[in-house]
Amino acid sequence: MVKKHFYLFFFIFFIIACGQKTPKNYPNNNTDIIAFGDSLTYGYGAKKEESYPAYLSKMTGRDIINLGISGDTSAMGLARINEIDKYSPYMVLIEFSANDFFRKIPKQNTEQNLRQIVQNVQNLGAIAVLVDTGGAYPMEAYTKIQKQISKEYNALFIPGIMNGIYNKKNLKSDQIHPNEEGYKIIAAKVKKEIEKYLH
Repeated sequence: MVKKHFYLFFFIFFIIACGQKTPKNYPNNNTDIIAFGDSLTYGYGAKKEESYPAYLSKMTGRDIINLGISGDTSAMGLARINEIDKYSPYMVLIEFSANDFFRKIPKQNTEQNLRQIVQNVQNLGAIAVLVDTGGAYPMEAYTKIQKQISKEYNALFIPGIMNGIYNKKNLKSDQIHPNEEGYKIIAAKVKKEIEKYLH
């Protein structure tokens, strides 16, 4: 009996020490998984059925609602956050920041917009997932922002979906966007991080 209690205590200590947390709103009774973002979510550079949400749907066996719009900044995403209201969001994959960088929007604005998006998603009872673009300096600053927000709001964080794709022409449709093979890699990265929270 003492030995059994020791192993139980050790397991609990290990979980705490590793910093593993259950994300806010997990589990919940909603049903829809929504991909909410910019061109990387929309699937620019590939066919509709070759976007990362489409591949993620095939990989998980779950329908993924694609609410990506090419060119969207975090402010534009926040402005259309109510699009999510007509669904029953179980989980929302939030992917913004690259266009903020390209348009030289102040980082504090991006941070504030992302915070509000996460809050809105969580207020709907859904699991918020910050999907980080990743990449080389100076995109690291946006990774840091999203990682911090995920900690503060107990949201999931998926690091660097474009890492390993940025510098490989065979995985890209242009200088910025993935092709179908690149989107397939992104979908696999997202699946790895969220699959344990799907039901």
